[in-house]
Amino acid sequence: MIDPVISTDELARRLGEPDLKIIDATWNLDGADAVAPFNAAHIPGAVFFDIDAVSDPDTDLPHMLPSPGAFAAVVEALGIGSDDEVVVYDQIGIRSAPRLWWTFRVFGHDRVRVLDGGLPAWLGGSRPVETGPAVPGPPADFRATYRPALVRTVDRILPDLEAGRQLIDARPAARFRGEAPEPRPGLRGGHVPGSRNLPFLEVLSPEGLLRPADDLRDLFKAAGIDPMGDLTTTCGSGMTAAILALASYRAGNCDVAVYDGSWSEWGGSKTLPVSLGPA
Repeated sequence: MIDPVISTDELARRLGEPDLKIIDATWNLDGADAVAPFNAAHIPGAVFFDIDAVSDPDTDLPHMLPSPGAFAAVVEALGIGSDDEVVVYDQIGIRSAPRLWWTFRVFGHDRVRVLDGGLPAWLGGSRPVETGPAVPGPPADFRATYRPALVRTVDRILPDLEAGRQLIDARPAARFRGEAPEPRPGLRGGHVPGSRNLPFLEVLSPEGLLRPADDLRDLFKAAGIDPMGDLTTTCGSGMTAAILALASYRAGNCDVAVYDGSWSEWGGSKTLPVSLGPA
């Protein structure tokens, strides 16, 4: 099994390889622009992927998965084909990049990794950067094949829990317990009954790197989760849930699904059950 993250050292050695494509997938919860910072400094050869723009246009839920065809069209226009290896990073560290890592996998592309520590780790190593807008390569051929096993929809959550599938929530503990407000207006507090909590920051080191596999397995166990069992991750909008999916992959569980609608859908419902307090 290939490690789902790549170090800045390895990426620096491999810059310029023709089948290695680099994507900045920065998304900011506060809506701050990510394109201007990309234009100010990005990893050489990188292109920018707008997670919100490339999403399902027929829902009010944030950045839900696009159709396979819509995803393929954008990726092809960025010069990325099915035979390429993809490295995804973001400007914060490890935040939104795992969402695009997971999306590539959902659409059948396994040659994808996340840059460990993201752009801050790259800059911390005094690595080179480019400025200006992205310059994609020539259009490529990307064949998107949807993998439903990596995605959970709202109708599957309660039946999955009843059948013994585990659900782990990446939100901060205070939001999981319903003690802190949600950042999106109109959402109830609390969590899906039967779910467990592992705040996403806990799977990252103080330096912003993904923790080693043994540490990750211990963290999942401490949260009451069998790290190698059937597992779905969730969060506020399906973004940081992908960080837990990435951590699970490094820990040895490659088949973890993400609940795409996450708390934006569940907490926004007036009828779905909610629990308060600890799991």
